[in-house]
Amino acid sequence: MNQIETASSTDLEHSPVGELVHSHATGAQWLSRYSSSLMGVFGTPQRVLVRGAGCLVWDADGKEYLDLLGGIAVNALGHAHPFVTSVISSQLATLGHVSNFFTSPTQIALAEKLLELSKAPAGSKVFFANSGTEAVEAAFKLARRNTGASHAAAAESAAKPRTKIIALEGAFHGRTMGALALTAKEAYRAPFAPLPGGVVHVPFGDIEALRAAVDNTTAAVFLEPIQGEAGVRPLPAGYLKAAREATTAAGALLILDEVQTGIGRTGKWLASEDAGIVPDAVTLAKGLGGGFPIGALVTFGPENSALLTAGQHGTTFGGNPVATAAALATLHVLESQDVLAHVRAVGEHLRAGLAAIDGVTEVRGEGLLIGFDLDADVAPGVVAAGLDAGFIVNSPGPRTIRLAPPLILTTDQADRFLAALPALLQTAKDAQ
Repeated sequence: MNQIETASSTDLEHSPVGELVHSHATGAQWLSRYSSSLMGVFGTPQRVLVRGAGCLVWDADGKEYLDLLGGIAVNALGHAHPFVTSVISSQLATLGHVSNFFTSPTQIALAEKLLELSKAPAGSKVFFANSGTEAVEAAFKLARRNTGASHAAAAESAAKPRTKIIALEGAFHGRTMGALALTAKEAYRAPFAPLPGGVVHVPFGDIEALRAAVDNTTAAVFLEPIQGEAGVRPLPAGYLKAAREATTAAGALLILDEVQTGIGRTGKWLASEDAGIVPDAVTLAKGLGGGFPIGALVTFGPENSALLTAGQHGTTFGGNPVATAAALATLHVLESQDVLAHVRAVGEHLRAGLAAIDGVTEVRGEGLLIGFDLDADVAPGVVAAGLDAGFIVNSPGPRTIRLAPPLILTTDQADRFLAALPALLQTAKDAQ
C-alpha cells in the first residue's frame, strides 16, 4: 500500500477548502445554500461572515463591521489573533488529538494555570470539556454525587437523598438536557419535557427566597454572577456570600456558572472573585479558548474534587492538545499584556458614554459585559440598523441591547459606536 502524501499549500489552493476561501459568491447565494443544507435551529443568519481581524469582520459582500458581540463573549482576543493562531497551527502540526487514555503537556499546564488563576485551594482539580453547556453537564453530575456527608449538615443529611438542585429565574446554563433543566426560559424547556428532575427555580436576587429553598435535600445551587442571556443582570451585593452561607449550612454545593463572565470578561479572571467566598465548583468556556472550542469545570478542594471518580464522566475531544494550547495562548496574552486592566478602563468609558445617550434608561454590567435598556421596544430594530451601519450587537430582550466585544476593543472603537447609537435608535423608532 502506498503512503498517503501530505498535501502542499499549492494543492490546498485548488482543493474545495481553498475554493471556499477564494469564492466570489454573494451573501444571498450563500444563504440560499444555507437554507437548503443546515437545520433551521438558529433561524436565518443575519450575514455570511468570511474574514476577521481584531475587532473587525467582513461579510461575503465585502462589508466591514465592528464586532461588539465577539461571538457572544467568545473571541476574547478578537479575530485571527497572530499569537493564538501561530500556537494553534504549531500544536496541530505537532500533535492534534489523542484519546483520554493519554494526556499531553498542554492539558496538564492549562489545568495548573486555571487552578492558579481561580485561586483554588490545595486538592482542587479540573475537568475539560468542549463547550459551556458540557461544562455545566459535568457540574450537574457533580451535584448528583453530593450526599452532604462531608459538610456541616452531615449528621442530619447523610442518610437522606439529595434530589433538589436550585437555580434562578432568568438563568441560562445551556441547551443540553441537564443544563436545560437548569435554564429558566420555558420556551427553551417545553419542547423537550420531561427534563432531568429535581430542579427548582427561585426568584432572581431574592436572598430570603434562596435561603428558604435551600434545605438538607439540596444537592447544589447553580448561580451566574451576572445573568447574560437575561439582559446582563448582576446579582445584588451580598447575594453570593448569603448563598455560600446557606449552602454550607445545608451541606449543598455552590456552583458558579462563569461560562460568560469568566476569563477576563468583567475585568477580573472570575466575576465572583471579589465576593469573599470560595465556591465548590466553577464552570468556564467561551473566552477561554480565544475562539477555539473548550470548556472546563474547576472543582475546589479535595472533597468536591473526589465526587466524580473514574468512569463516571468523560469526553472524546475535551482537553485535546490543540484546544488546551489555544487556551494557554489566550491566557498568556491576557496576562502578559495586562488586558484585564484595559477591559476595566474601556468598559467604564463605554458604560459612561451609554448612560449619557438620550433614550438609554439603564446601563448594567462589568468590564466588557454590558447591557443597556431603551425607552421603547426597539432593541431588535437597533440590531438591524446596527448591521446596516456596520455594527454587530445583540438584543436579549425587546428593550435591551447586550455588548460583549473582544477584550481588546479600543476606546476609539467604543466611541465609534457611541457616536452612531443615537441615529441607530432613531432609525429603529422610525421603522416601528
